[in-house]
Amino acid sequence: MSRPTFATLHNPVPYVFAALISLLSAPTLFAATLVVGPNEAITRIADAARMAEDGDTILIMPGEYRADVAVWTQRRLTIRGASAERPVLIADGANAEGKAIWVIRDGSFLIENIEFRNARVPDGNGAGIRFERGRLEVRNSRFIDNQNGILTANFPDAELIVRDSEFGDAPRPNLALPHLLYVGKIGRFELTGSRLYNGYEGHLIKTRARENEIRYNMIYDHEGGASYELEFPNGGVARIVGNVIGQSETTQNPIVISYGAEGQIWSENRLQLAHNTLVSAGLRAARFLHIWDLDFTDPIEIEAYNNLTVGLGAFTLGINGTFDGNYPLPPGILDPDTLDFTLGPRSLLRGRITPLGIEDPLRPTAEFVLPVGTVPQQVPTEWAPGAFQSYNSER
Repeated sequence: MSRPTFATLHNPVPYVFAALISLLSAPTLFAATLVVGPNEAITRIADAARMAEDGDTILIMPGEYRADVAVWTQRRLTIRGASAERPVLIADGANAEGKAIWVIRDGSFLIENIEFRNARVPDGNGAGIRFERGRLEVRNSRFIDNQNGILTANFPDAELIVRDSEFGDAPRPNLALPHLLYVGKIGRFELTGSRLYNGYEGHLIKTRARENEIRYNMIYDHEGGASYELEFPNGGVARIVGNVIGQSETTQNPIVISYGAEGQIWSENRLQLAHNTLVSAGLRAARFLHIWDLDFTDPIEIEAYNNLTVGLGAFTLGINGTFDGNYPLPPGILDPDTLDFTLGPRSLLRGRITPLGIEDPLRPTAEFVLPVGTVPQQVPTEWAPGAFQSYNSER
């Protein structure tokens, strides 16, 4: 039987009335803003998590929220700090479901301007945020002294986007390997304008995602003791553009970027690196890039253009791929302690790159800027290898 239309109905009024009621009851039309704070009607974030409905916005006032953990079960929600002063969530021994300070169950979430600290759980894998399924975008947030900053589950339709955020100070010691950012077998992961530093034994970033877009970040361990700085243990598609990626003098492993160490799970496996600055701060020789391809059924596509290595170590040694416009700098030319990785205006490396077309996705369009974030790329007269086209006039 065909569905009746307005024109064929003898009495369309009940249908119109039902449609109007359905429209007016849509969550977006009646979305509420819930304010949480010491002097508000809602004083605990956990209470807001129980009260919120799909489409609502949660505003969290400045202050410390101790042992105030939550599971968010909504399908669509925005949660943000209400002012320039971030609210600080301190686990203080508490956790949600033995997993995290916050657990995001399954939905589309935007989390902005929140600080997560001190996540601990008995199995050693406590997270500031445990993201299980759906789409999560995190902006302008901090994850400090957590067993994992963000930890995801393994649903291939999930998507994680992190922008302009900070991850640092992995706990010492820890029962499990603490990763500042650990992405499971999800569909897509994007990281932009963020800083990661001071790991310990674990990795700064470990991602098993099918697609990875890593652009304009400072992934530099600085004074930490991490193992890998950036790891893709199961391959996948990885596009890495315009980042500083580097190990400290006290690194636990000489490899900076690792790809494929735990075998293939995705059908498409491609690694592209362009205009990155790869750093080894100590006198120990680094492996700036290591490819583990024995367990891959097809060759891994590898391209690397216009990258700059700083310090002792090998970049392309023994790797099959397309490499062009990559240059090394010995120790002492740049000073990693200052976090200034720009070349001087008269550097001999200026102009010595492989030109990338204006529409090429490997051509950078922005640069990382401290403490977090990006600025638009000012197209230089002469391009230089590495993450920065701006320069230090004192060099």
